[in-house]
Amino acid sequence: MPGLSNTALPLYEKVKDFVLDNIGNGNWPQNEKLPSEHELTSSLGVSRMTVHRALRELTAEGYLRRVQGVGTFVSPPKAQSTLIEISNIISEIKARGSQHRAEVILLERIERPDQMLLDAFEFRKLCPVDHSMVVHYENGVPVQLEERYVNTELVRNYLDQDFTSIGTYDYLQHSTPLTEVEHLISAIPATERHARLLHIRERDSCLVLNRKTWTGQAIATVNTFTYVGSRYSLGSRYLPPKK
Repeated sequence: MPGLSNTALPLYEKVKDFVLDNIGNGNWPQNEKLPSEHELTSSLGVSRMTVHRALRELTAEGYLRRVQGVGTFVSPPKAQSTLIEISNIISEIKARGSQHRAEVILLERIERPDQMLLDAFEFRKLCPVDHSMVVHYENGVPVQLEERYVNTELVRNYLDQDFTSIGTYDYLQHSTPLTEVEHLISAIPATERHARLLHIRERDSCLVLNRKTWTGQAIATVNTFTYVGSRYSLGSRYLPPKK
Protein backbone atom coordinates (compact mmCIF):
# COMPACT_ATOMS: atom_id res chain seq x y z
CA MET A 1 0.00 0.00 0.00
CA PRO A 2 1.69 3.25 -1.13
CA GLY A 3 3.14 5.27 1.71
CA LEU A 4 1.94 2.90 4.43
CA SER A 5 3.84 0.36 6.51
CA ASN A 6 3.39 -3.36 5.92
CA THR A 7 2.66 -4.21 9.57
CA ALA A 8 -0.47 -6.00 10.72
CA LEU A 9 -1.87 -2.84 12.30
CA PRO A 10 -5.42 -1.77 11.39
CA LEU A 11 -5.52 0.56 8.39
CA TYR A 12 -6.43 3.65 10.40
CA GLU A 13 -3.41 3.04 12.66
CA LYS A 14 -1.20 2.83 9.56
CA VAL A 15 -2.59 6.17 8.39
CA LYS A 16 -1.86 7.64 11.84
CA ASP A 17 1.73 6.33 11.64
CA PHE A 18 2.07 7.82 8.16
CA VAL A 19 0.95 11.25 9.38
CA LEU A 20 3.15 11.11 12.49
CA ASP A 21 6.16 10.05 10.40
CA ASN A 22 5.69 13.07 8.13
CA ILE A 23 5.41 15.35 11.16
CA GLY A 24 8.42 13.76 12.85
CA ASN A 25 10.74 13.99 9.85
CA GLY A 26 9.80 17.61 9.16
CA ASN A 27 7.88 17.07 5.93
CA TRP A 28 4.86 18.64 7.63
CA PRO A 29 6.14 21.29 10.09
CA GLN A 30 4.14 23.02 12.83
CA ASN A 31 1.04 24.85 11.55
CA GLU A 32 1.44 23.20 8.13
CA LYS A 33 -1.86 22.37 6.44
CA LEU A 34 -2.24 18.66 5.71
CA PRO A 35 -3.46 17.31 2.38
CA SER A 36 -7.25 17.04 2.31
CA GLU A 37 -9.02 13.82 3.29
CA HIS A 38 -9.78 13.26 -0.40
CA GLU A 39 -6.10 13.66 -1.33
CA LEU A 40 -4.99 11.29 1.44
CA THR A 41 -7.65 8.77 0.44
CA SER A 42 -6.40 8.77 -3.16
CA SER A 43 -2.67 8.72 -2.39
CA LEU A 44 -2.84 6.04 0.33
CA GLY A 45 -5.42 3.83 -1.29
CA VAL A 46 -7.72 3.61 1.72
CA SER A 47 -11.30 4.63 2.38
CA ARG A 48 -12.41 8.12 3.35
CA MET A 49 -13.77 6.68 6.61
CA THR A 50 -10.33 5.26 7.48
CA VAL A 51 -8.60 8.59 6.87
CA HIS A 52 -11.29 10.46 8.79
CA ARG A 53 -10.91 8.20 11.83
CA ALA A 54 -7.12 8.55 11.80
CA LEU A 55 -7.24 12.35 11.62
CA ARG A 56 -9.97 12.53 14.25
CA GLU A 57 -7.92 10.46 16.71
CA LEU A 58 -4.73 12.42 16.04
CA THR A 59 -6.69 15.62 16.68
CA ALA A 60 -8.01 14.25 19.98
CA GLU A 61 -4.45 13.29 20.94
CA GLY A 62 -3.25 16.83 20.25
CA TYR A 63 -1.05 16.23 17.18
CA LEU A 64 -3.42 17.98 14.78
CA ARG A 65 -5.94 20.80 14.93
CA ARG A 66 -8.95 20.98 12.65
CA VAL A 67 -10.47 24.31 11.67
CA GLN A 68 -13.97 23.98 10.28
CA GLY A 69 -14.20 25.01 6.66
CA VAL A 70 -10.44 25.50 6.38
CA GLY A 71 -8.66 22.20 6.90
CA THR A 72 -6.41 20.18 9.21
CA PHE A 73 -3.12 21.57 10.53
CA VAL A 74 -0.11 20.28 12.45
CA SER A 75 -0.40 21.46 16.04
CA PRO A 76 2.43 23.17 17.90
CA PRO A 77 3.64 21.32 21.01
CA LYS A 78 0.93 21.00 23.66
CA ALA A 79 0.83 23.81 26.15
CA GLN A 80 1.23 22.62 29.75
CA SER A 81 0.92 24.74 32.83
CA THR A 82 3.54 24.16 35.50
CA LEU A 83 0.91 24.89 38.14
CA ILE A 84 -2.24 23.06 37.14
CA GLU A 85 -3.28 20.90 34.22
CA ILE A 86 -6.52 20.96 32.27
CA SER A 87 -8.90 18.75 34.20
CA ASN A 88 -12.45 17.54 33.93
CA ILE A 89 -14.23 17.99 37.26
CA ILE A 90 -16.77 15.30 36.40
CA SER A 91 -13.99 12.73 35.93
CA GLU A 92 -12.28 13.94 39.11
CA ILE A 93 -15.42 13.51 41.19
CA LYS A 94 -16.20 10.07 39.77
CA ALA A 95 -12.57 8.96 40.22
CA ARG A 96 -12.96 9.63 43.95
CA GLY A 97 -15.93 7.28 44.01
CA SER A 98 -18.33 10.17 44.53
CA GLN A 99 -21.56 11.01 42.75
CA HIS A 100 -21.64 13.93 40.35
CA ARG A 101 -24.60 16.08 39.44
CA ALA A 102 -24.72 19.20 37.26
CA GLU A 103 -27.30 21.97 37.44
CA VAL A 104 -27.51 24.29 34.43
CA ILE A 105 -28.15 27.81 35.67
CA LEU A 106 -27.87 29.64 32.36
CA LEU A 107 -27.47 28.79 28.68
CA GLU A 108 -27.75 31.70 26.26
CA ARG A 109 -26.33 33.44 23.20
CA ILE A 110 -24.98 36.95 23.58
CA GLU A 111 -25.48 38.56 20.19
CA ARG A 112 -23.69 41.80 21.09
CA PRO A 113 -20.91 41.10 23.61
CA ASP A 114 -19.68 44.06 25.64
CA GLN A 115 -16.23 45.52 25.08
CA MET A 116 -14.72 43.45 27.89
CA LEU A 117 -15.75 40.20 26.19
CA LEU A 118 -14.68 41.43 22.75
CA ASP A 119 -11.26 42.26 24.19
CA ALA A 120 -11.05 38.91 25.99
CA PHE A 121 -11.61 37.07 22.70
CA GLU A 122 -9.48 39.57 20.77
CA PHE A 123 -12.28 39.90 18.22
CA ARG A 124 -11.66 42.40 15.44
CA LYS A 125 -15.37 42.65 14.69
CA LEU A 126 -18.61 42.16 16.59
CA CYS A 127 -19.25 38.41 16.96
CA PRO A 128 -21.81 36.54 19.09
CA VAL A 129 -20.63 34.27 21.90
CA ASP A 130 -22.42 31.47 23.71
CA HIS A 131 -22.60 31.67 27.49
CA SER A 132 -23.17 28.88 30.02
CA MET A 133 -23.26 28.72 33.78
CA VAL A 134 -23.25 25.32 35.50
CA VAL A 135 -22.96 24.30 39.15
CA HIS A 136 -21.21 20.98 39.82
CA TYR A 137 -22.19 18.93 42.87
CA GLU A 138 -20.24 16.19 44.64
CA ASN A 139 -22.47 13.91 46.70
CA GLY A 140 -25.14 16.59 46.70
CA VAL A 141 -22.83 19.42 47.81
CA PRO A 142 -21.96 22.22 45.33
CA VAL A 143 -18.19 22.46 44.81
CA GLN A 144 -17.74 24.46 41.60
CA LEU A 145 -19.49 27.22 39.68
CA GLU A 146 -18.42 26.94 36.05
CA GLU A 147 -18.98 29.90 33.71
CA ARG A 148 -17.96 29.69 30.07
CA TYR A 149 -18.02 32.04 27.11
CA VAL A 150 -17.62 30.17 23.84
CA ASN A 151 -16.51 31.32 20.37
CA THR A 152 -19.41 30.46 18.06
CA GLU A 153 -17.11 30.49 15.03
CA LEU A 154 -15.26 27.46 16.42
CA VAL A 155 -17.92 25.62 18.43
CA ARG A 156 -21.25 24.74 16.83
CA ASN A 157 -24.56 23.81 18.49
CA TYR A 158 -23.31 24.59 22.00
CA LEU A 159 -26.73 25.82 23.12
CA ASP A 160 -28.43 22.64 21.90
CA GLN A 161 -26.62 20.39 24.38
CA ASP A 162 -27.96 18.94 27.62
CA PHE A 163 -25.13 19.75 30.00
CA THR A 164 -26.73 17.78 32.80
CA SER A 165 -25.90 14.59 30.90
CA ILE A 166 -22.77 15.65 28.96
CA GLY A 167 -19.99 17.80 30.38
CA THR A 168 -19.19 21.11 28.73
CA TYR A 169 -15.52 20.04 28.86
CA ASP A 170 -16.26 16.86 26.87
CA TYR A 171 -18.33 18.69 24.27
CA LEU A 172 -15.69 21.38 23.76
CA GLN A 173 -12.91 18.80 23.46
CA HIS A 174 -14.98 17.04 20.81
CA SER A 175 -15.83 20.27 18.97
CA THR A 176 -12.53 22.10 18.64
CA PRO A 177 -8.91 21.05 19.30
CA LEU A 178 -7.25 22.69 22.28
CA THR A 179 -3.77 23.91 21.31
CA GLU A 180 -2.92 26.46 24.01
CA VAL A 181 -4.11 27.26 27.55
CA GLU A 182 -3.72 30.19 29.92
CA HIS A 183 -4.44 29.86 33.67
CA LEU A 184 -4.73 32.57 36.31
CA ILE A 185 -5.64 31.70 39.90
CA SER A 186 -6.80 34.02 42.65
CA ALA A 187 -8.59 33.95 46.00
CA ILE A 188 -11.72 36.06 46.50
CA PRO A 189 -14.51 36.52 49.05
CA ALA A 190 -17.80 35.02 47.90
CA THR A 191 -20.25 37.44 46.31
CA GLU A 192 -24.01 37.25 46.81
CA ARG A 193 -24.30 35.18 43.63
CA HIS A 194 -21.54 32.78 44.73
CA ALA A 195 -23.19 32.38 48.14
CA ARG A 196 -26.58 31.64 46.60
CA LEU A 197 -25.38 29.13 44.00
CA LEU A 198 -22.71 27.40 46.07
CA HIS A 199 -24.69 27.32 49.33
CA ILE A 200 -22.15 29.29 51.34
CA ARG A 201 -22.11 32.62 53.13
CA GLU A 202 -21.16 35.90 51.53
CA ARG A 203 -17.46 36.65 51.91
CA ASP A 204 -16.56 33.00 52.52
CA SER A 205 -13.24 32.19 50.83
CA CYS A 206 -13.35 31.01 47.21
CA LEU A 207 -10.67 29.99 44.75
CA VAL A 208 -11.10 31.32 41.21
CA LEU A 209 -9.45 29.78 38.18
CA ASN A 210 -9.61 31.94 35.04
CA ARG A 211 -8.84 29.96 31.91
CA LYS A 212 -8.52 30.87 28.25
CA THR A 213 -8.13 28.25 25.54
CA TRP A 214 -6.98 28.60 21.95
CA THR A 215 -7.51 26.68 18.73
CA GLY A 216 -4.53 27.73 16.68
CA GLN A 217 -4.46 31.52 16.72
CA ALA A 218 -8.13 31.92 17.67
CA ILE A 219 -9.38 32.10 21.26
CA ALA A 220 -11.96 29.33 21.67
CA THR A 221 -13.22 29.85 25.22
CA VAL A 222 -13.00 32.31 28.10
CA ASN A 223 -13.84 30.59 31.38
CA THR A 224 -14.15 31.25 35.10
CA PHE A 225 -14.29 28.39 37.61
CA THR A 226 -15.16 29.32 41.19
CA TYR A 227 -14.48 26.74 43.92
CA VAL A 228 -15.58 26.76 47.54
CA GLY A 229 -12.29 27.21 49.38
CA SER A 230 -13.24 24.90 52.24
CA ARG A 231 -14.37 22.12 49.89
CA TYR A 232 -11.76 22.10 47.13
CA SER A 233 -8.06 22.55 46.42
CA LEU A 234 -6.15 23.13 43.20
CA GLY A 235 -2.78 21.63 42.45
CA SER A 236 -0.73 19.19 40.41
CA ARG A 237 2.31 16.95 40.52
CA TYR A 238 4.88 17.30 37.77
CA LEU A 239 8.53 16.81 36.95
CA PRO A 240 10.61 20.02 36.82
CA PRO A 241 12.43 20.66 33.52
CA LYS A 242 15.89 19.12 33.37
CA LYS A 243 18.81 21.50 33.27
